[in-house]
Amino acid sequence: MYTFSSKLKTFSFVLMILGAIGIGIGFMAAPKTIEDVEKLLADSHHGHEAAHVEKVAPHAEEAHVVADTVKAAVAHVADSTHAEAHTTTVDSTAHAVDTAAVVAVAEAPAHADNHDAHTKADAHSHDDHKAHLEHVLHQLQNKPWAALYVACIFFMLISVGVLAFYAIQYAAQAGWSPILFRVMEGITAYLLPGSIIFFVLLVAAGMHWGHNHLFVWMDPEVVNPESAKFDKLIFLKKGWLNVGRFLGTAAIILIVWNYVRFKFVKNSIAQDSAEDNAPYKRNFKLAAFFLVFFIVSESIMSWDWIMSVDPHWYSTLFGWYVFASFFVSGITVIAMITLYLKSKGYLEHVNTSHIHDLAKFMFGISIFWTYLWFSQFMLIWYSNIPEEVTYFVTRIEHYKLPFFGMLALNFIFPLLILINTDFKRLTWIVVMAGIVILFGHYIDFFNMIMPATVGDQWFIGIPEIGALMFFLGLFIFVVFTALTKAPLVPKGNPLIEESKHFHY
Repeated sequence: MYTFSSKLKTFSFVLMILGAIGIGIGFMAAPKTIEDVEKLLADSHHGHEAAHVEKVAPHAEEAHVVADTVKAAVAHVADSTHAEAHTTTVDSTAHAVDTAAVVAVAEAPAHADNHDAHTKADAHSHDDHKAHLEHVLHQLQNKPWAALYVACIFFMLISVGVLAFYAIQYAAQAGWSPILFRVMEGITAYLLPGSIIFFVLLVAAGMHWGHNHLFVWMDPEVVNPESAKFDKLIFLKKGWLNVGRFLGTAAIILIVWNYVRFKFVKNSIAQDSAEDNAPYKRNFKLAAFFLVFFIVSESIMSWDWIMSVDPHWYSTLFGWYVFASFFVSGITVIAMITLYLKSKGYLEHVNTSHIHDLAKFMFGISIFWTYLWFSQFMLIWYSNIPEEVTYFVTRIEHYKLPFFGMLALNFIFPLLILINTDFKRLTWIVVMAGIVILFGHYIDFFNMIMPATVGDQWFIGIPEIGALMFFLGLFIFVVFTALTKAPLVPKGNPLIEESKHFHY
């Protein structure tokens, strides 16, 4: 039986406490009013303006000298012509006054029209400025929510990816992997607390708790034809994009996933003391059912929980793309926890062939993810349809570093490191590659969600780091606590001996 290390447990609690503090700071620091936004924007531009003033100051001094010279010249000319002005006849003066009066009367309506036009323009400019400030306010209020959302969905989907991988092993009746089943069952234990927290976040978005504007289509004004915020495209999608259907579907998906996970673990433990293979056969049938349900529910989940933050944009490849991202992350976590347990003297039957196979999956799914990323990007770029291409334009313009950095982390690095067969058997190589892959796919989820929720008001600061620390600490605590609940070797599994002696 595995014993949860006190040091690791303490580390997980420290992460959760520091993370919770960071999340709290993020919410407290978010602006509450338009006036707060104006002050923030003014402060952000203050340094730039100060530098601009310093740069312009020498030129201003030169202009001041020139102005003084011109003023002196004008005064001199005025003095020299003063006497001549007094010799002008009274009739000429009167004629000039009459002419000026006529011109003034003629120009009066034009001045009035110009004044009205300027007044309207000023009012319109004021309305635009206010609308812009309100938009920025929503973005900055979204920032701590979005940071929490990205970290929450990332760790929850890691456990879902492991559950899918676990089901595939059962459905395929794979002989190499049963020695790793208890590790997979431990990781999937995070699905329950992760699902609860995630569903609360979905409800918070639907109810607009705490100025939550993550999903723009949830604003009732955008589907109200009489509102200034009316959006026809979202209105046409309201049969699908409505809060009731959204939360109902999410509840069904999460409940089924958790129920399947519960039955998998129950049957797996029952098999240890069973006299026949009935629990194993039940898991085989359950795996077949789950994989069919998973294919459909994963696509719906991708549309609802991620793609709908950009309700005008859609991609038929998006479900597969999201799946590849969290699937490779889940397999990576299996490899890293297995290596950790191996280093502590557990899982003595796990050998370099098992690690090699996990590393092959890490490599292969990384290439699959890249294929899907390129297929989605290339088709949208080539067709150049405005509604589609804006998705990538926004990310390339405002998220250049995370957008292109993600490609290096998720494709170039795994390709160069894990393509070598010998490297797949080296612990430090697999761990290093795993850390890079996990960070890269967190940035992938960051890129999927942040541009639509916070626009160009992004940076990885206290809320993002705090949310990441909190959910990492919770993940470690839940997973390693679950590993203590059952023997790490599923001795009743009919394929366990094949798995123990797996070599190639």
